[in-house]
Parts: sequence; structure tokens; C-alpha cells
Amino acid sequence: MATPQAFPEIVVRPLAQSDLAEADRIIRLAFGTFLGFPDPERFMGDADYAYTRWTADSSAAFAAERDGKLIGSNFATNWGSFGFFGPLTVHPNCWSQGVAQLLLAPTMEKFRAWGNRHLGLYTFAQSPKHMALYQKFGFWPRDLVAIMAKNLETASTKPSLPNGVSLYSELAPGERQSALSECRELTSAIFPGLDVTNEIRAVAGQHLGDTILLRDGSPLAAFAVCHVGPRTEAGSGVCYAKFAAVRPGPRAGNDFEELLGALEAFASQVGATKLDAGVNLARREAFAELFARGFRTQMQGVAMEAGDASSGYNRAGVYVLDDWR
Repeated sequence: MATPQAFPEIVVRPLAQSDLAEADRIIRLAFGTFLGFPDPERFMGDADYAYTRWTADSSAAFAAERDGKLIGSNFATNWGSFGFFGPLTVHPNCWSQGVAQLLLAPTMEKFRAWGNRHLGLYTFAQSPKHMALYQKFGFWPRDLVAIMAKNLETASTKPSLPNGVSLYSELAPGERQSALSECRELTSAIFPGLDVTNEIRAVAGQHLGDTILLRDGSPLAAFAVCHVGPRTEAGSGVCYAKFAAVRPGPRAGNDFEELLGALEAFASQVGATKLDAGVNLARREAFAELFARGFRTQMQGVAMEAGDASSGYNRAGVYVLDDWR
């Protein structure tokens, strides 16, 4: 991969498995430093982004190095018609040296190869510097994104999942293929071509958690892809709904309430004491229901998007949980 002449000392290449330990350290160090943590490398605790995302698709992970030493990385994610990237991090000693721009060049090439029609990212709402960087690549700030959490009470007995709820891990191989098709059809009804089945496969294949399936009779009404515990995107004691969606229609609000109930029951079953979920505030009904159920905002960022302002799935009436971190 050619390196732009403006930065001849920096090489951008695919992120290798041997880079992951250092990439993980830089992710923690970069975010922890920016957010003012007293011990930046302890940021995120035992949650993980580098290993899980590289394992899910190593071709979509990029490294920046100088003199043979890793100084930054970026990860792209393909959700069919939609793509996003992150975490994009650079070692603090190399900030303001154009490293992030170099990492974004192959990332944008990857989006073009995938054929994504809409693109997005999550960044710090209080940072004009971050916004200015991403605007150079066609991303513009849109709506605030709330990373919300609910503390769960510890029960003496594990609750049962509600009626109509099943887990992807419990399905036979043939049933799994059918469930993936149903999930793809459901998300495509929200935004044509939206497809998060790679996330479901990654969670199952890496044993990161499970996917909750909610049926209203025969059709799939909703589902939620969850990370649970250490060395996932959740961390110890946490169940994180990385993506959840409800079939659009007159029952969507009721189905969303049922899905949240199933998420809380599942989180308690697996021993989590906290349930995390992200929601774009343009999805106002989803945000209001989370708040009504006791979720509170722990961190707030902004979604930046590339594409027609009227496209995408961040709008009122859409019951989707995600945050593009």
C-alpha cells in the first residue's frame, strides 16, 4: 500500500495478528489520555475491541507504523448497505502528525469495495478537532448518541427468558441459517440492505455472548446481538447490546418493550450486573423507552455520517440500538 509523500516516514499496512497486543494498548492509552484518566492504559478495564474486531474480519483492520513500530490502528465494519469505522486510535506521542488521515485512506477504499451506500462513525461531541478531521472525508455531524446503562439487581434465582424468546446458541445448524435470513430480512425492512449477520456469526464463533431472538407468533419480531463479560466489548459484569432491532410496524413499540425485558432477563441469567446499550437520539421513541425503564446516559457522543441526510436509519419511529464505537 503506497504511503502519501506528505508523510514518507509513516507506513500504513494491514494490521497483523502479532500487532494486536500493542494495538489494544494504544487504544486504551489514546482514549484514556484524551478523557483524562489517571492511568490511561486501564481505560475500558478488561473489555476488548482489537482482538474481537480483527478476528471478525482481519482484512478490515489497518495499522500505521513508523520505523517498524506500531503507532495507530483502525477497524472498519461492514453491515451490508451501511459501514462504519472505529476505534481509530493513534499513540498520543504521534497526535497531530497526520496519522489518522493516513489510516482513513484505506478505510474509505474498503467501504467502496464493499459497496456501502451509507457510512457513519461515533466521535466526541466536544471535539472540533475530531469533527474537522472526519469532515475531510465527507462525514458531517448529525445526532447525539447516548451510551446508556442500567444496573441490574442480583436475584437469588436466575430469571427465565420470556415466552417467545430463544437464543441463537441453542439453535440447530439448519435453524441458525434460517434465523440469519430472518434477521437480515428484518433489518432490511428498516434500511434496505442493512445486514448485521456478520455480528451474529462473530459472537457465536468467538463465544462473545449470544443473540436473542423474539418472535411474535411465527415471524421474527426483534433480535439483539449481545457481548457478555471480559475480553468482549462488554467487560466484566456487563452485558452489552451491540445491536438490536425491532421489525417496523404498528407493534414495534410493544415489541421493543418486550425485547428490553428479554435483554434484562438474559443479562441476569449470564450473571451481569449492568446492561449497556447505545441509541442515536434521533430514534426518540427508543431513547424514551430506555429512559423510562431506568437506563441512564453514561457517555454522550455524536454520530457523523456520509451520505444523503435523508438516508440511513437514524430517525423517529425506528427501534434500533447501536452506537458505532
